Amino acid sequence: MGRRRWRPRRRRAARARRRRVAGRPRRANSRPPPRSAVSAVVGTAGPRARRPGPAPTVANPVPEPSDLPTGREAPPEADVSDVGRLLVRCPDGPGIVAAVSGLLHAHGANIAQSDQYSTSLEGGTFLMRVVFHLPGLAQRRAHLERAFAERVAADHDMTWSLHDAARPKRAAILVSREDHCLLDLLWRTRRGELELDVGLVVSNHDDLRRDVEPFGIDYHHVPITPDTKPAAEQRLLELLDGQVDVVILARYMQILSGDLLERLGVPVINIHHSFLPAFVGAQPYAQARARGVKLVGATAHYVTEELDAGPIIEQDVARVSHRDDVPALIAVGRDIERTVLARAVAWHAADRVIVHDGTTVVL
Repeated sequence: MGRRRWRPRRRRAARARRRRVAGRPRRANSRPPPRSAVSAVVGTAGPRARRPGPAPTVANPVPEPSDLPTGREAPPEADVSDVGRLLVRCPDGPGIVAAVSGLLHAHGANIAQSDQYSTSLEGGTFLMRVVFHLPGLAQRRAHLERAFAERVAADHDMTWSLHDAARPKRAAILVSREDHCLLDLLWRTRRGELELDVGLVVSNHDDLRRDVEPFGIDYHHVPITPDTKPAAEQRLLELLDGQVDVVILARYMQILSGDLLERLGVPVINIHHSFLPAFVGAQPYAQARARGVKLVGATAHYVTEELDAGPIIEQDVARVSHRDDVPALIAVGRDIERTVLARAVAWHAADRVIVHDGTTVVL
């Protein structure tokens, strides 16, 4: 009889404990609920299913690649024959947006996208990118440029440029022996993901010729040694001068001289094999492994005469641990190098990057 008398009390106490526990927040290290419980919470199964609550907010979330600006305003198959892109840089002040949009409207253009940024609320520099559609742009471009220079640019002390969205950037890719960045760029270009017209690949080795030839792109072998570097750079100029709008260094393991950069006269984009510039020289991943790094990354930047010090276009990192050996670090690094370089090239080709005061703004 004693057991029968106490058993209901124990059951009631157990039910009360369960109700109290159900109202508490879960501990971070507690076990996840069973699948049936998860289904009931998210409203996917069972008669007791209910609507999901609001998603948790994260302060200052790191943007995923899909959140970052892409290369195109329209699908690759869209007609962009009458689409122009206007880039503007000038001292900030009132009336700039009105002046730009007003002149475009007066010439019959329709603005499809407009992005702007000021470096400071007072006394800053104003940066702007406008994408517009103007029927017959090719025939009306000269008149539009002349009117913009006289009526807008002169009044606001503007540095500006007008680009034709239908004309892909003519590009040359320089590479040494590593193929991951090169082949990724060629594949993306063939797929229409990059607004590029890759006319030639130049390498100081002949190793990748067979990889490039299936793409129908000319491959030039220009060997370089300390004694032959002046002659090799002269050969590079002969191949590139007047033929390209941008040069891409896809793991090109040679340093371009300041004289060559000046004579090329076009932007040069490089991919640096480390997010942390402390690891310079040969075998950077072995150095990183020896130091016990927790992040591996890559940096894409414009090339200047100062080594690896040009304006940064894009960066990314991935977490690693002590369990990752050198080959694993290299594999992670190569994957990041591909994506970072592809983003930087896509943004440059789509006229999204404005260089100002040693840094870049991607609009």
